Amino acid sequence: QVQLVESGGGLVQAGASLRLSCAASGRTFSSYRMGWFRQAPGKEREFVAAISSTGAYTYYVDSVKGRFTISRDNAENTVYLQMNSLKPEDTAVYYCAAARLGVFSEVTVYDYWGQGTQVTVSS
Repeated sequence: QVQLVESGGGLVQAGASLRLSCAASGRTFSSYRMGWFRQAPGKEREFVAAISSTGAYTYYVDSVKGRFTISRDNAENTVYLQMNSLKPEDTAVYYCAAARLGVFSEVTVYDYWGQGTQVTVSS
């Protein structure tokens, strides 16, 4: 069992930065690949970024490449999402998730989810 708790969301102006954190419980955190997803009102949950269990590999949706950075600290059981140059279209609830296996960008392969943190970017 893995429990995930996100934090760091908020209301910012376009161009600002935020860093989201996701704290995980359990001793097996380092065996999971971790992902960040987001869901805007009226839209499906979409993949944002993922990181391999060791942190050696990262993946991003095209719309955030060069602006967002995913990282993890396995000693602290935490995964981060650094978001720079935020745009109004980044407004959504952001979720972190943990998966053992599967295609990193697919919602269905993730076994555990956090409750989400709201990010609102004003123009």
